[in-house]
Amino acid sequence: MSTATDVKAESNVLSLMQEMEHENLLSFYDKETGLKGFIGVHDTTLGPSLGGCRIWNYRNESDALWDVLRLSRGMTFKSAISGINLGGGKAVIISPNKEQRTEKFWKKFGETVHTLGGKYITAEDVGTSTQEIAYIMQKTRHVAGKPLEAGGTGDPSPFTAYGVFLGLRASAREAFGTEDLSGKKVAVQGIGHVGGYLVQHLTKAGAKVYITDINQENLKRVAAESGATVVGTDEIYDLDVDIYAPCALGATVNTDTIRRLRCAVIAGAANNQLADENIHGHMLLDRGILYAPDFLINAGGVINCYREVQNLTEKETQVYIDAIYDKTLQIFARAKADKVPTQEAAIRIAKERINAAKK
Repeated sequence: MSTATDVKAESNVLSLMQEMEHENLLSFYDKETGLKGFIGVHDTTLGPSLGGCRIWNYRNESDALWDVLRLSRGMTFKSAISGINLGGGKAVIISPNKEQRTEKFWKKFGETVHTLGGKYITAEDVGTSTQEIAYIMQKTRHVAGKPLEAGGTGDPSPFTAYGVFLGLRASAREAFGTEDLSGKKVAVQGIGHVGGYLVQHLTKAGAKVYITDINQENLKRVAAESGATVVGTDEIYDLDVDIYAPCALGATVNTDTIRRLRCAVIAGAANNQLADENIHGHMLLDRGILYAPDFLINAGGVINCYREVQNLTEKETQVYIDAIYDKTLQIFARAKADKVPTQEAAIRIAKERINAAKK
């Protein structure tokens, strides 16, 4: 698969879409509000594509394009492996100026989503919350993660965090012979919505938690609430811990950091944790570091959004989320049997379900 560098040099976007098997890529710009970005629809074999809207100060448009392509592809695998009938999509908005993110700005984005006629359903992601969703849903019904007062299920972050916690416990069982986290040292990188909830689960389970984030206010608050130890943003990779849990942006598991990591397990909430899923999946395998595929264990949020799409009960939804534990163990077993990295094993399982649906 291509890399971010390849995207910057790519002159033919259609060739890139063909390589990554995307169905649709929408670029959008609105002069009045300054709204600009991309919506990627990767695969709709199992159902309409669903994925959050990420807003970020990207260095350039190429970085944003690469992000939307990888993220939407990951959403396809996330829904497929979770057993839900959704495809993979994602939106990214390029926005260096927070002041421009007005109600009108978000309504314009809602209009943009609506032009796809339900092929893409948007939800929360980095930089967006139920407040933005409340604006977006005034212009389109193709939205999930709606506020509670609007009849939705609210912020999906707690559900994402719980699924990650389940996957992390399953990983501990595989690596250490027990899911008991008492006394285990866990480094959590990024304590935003999902990371903050994950820290709560970990400390309640008796783990010794180390945290880092670029947001100093979040660090102080979470440290005070949980008793976690604050470390530097770069120091996190060199800690002597049992588990590294990346919960910020992707690509933190790369050639440099893999050489520095001193953990036995990587299990976190971030999307696209492997900078290159082939090269770095094999590097982790060679180093004996167990990797819990991100698109499985962080699927709790999309499962909760699926609840809104299909009008599932809370009990029905919980069954899908609870299954993350056993599916994580199944992936580890498949990886051993096929003698491949866990990421590759997980993708194979996801593709098998999609291909079966095409027959």
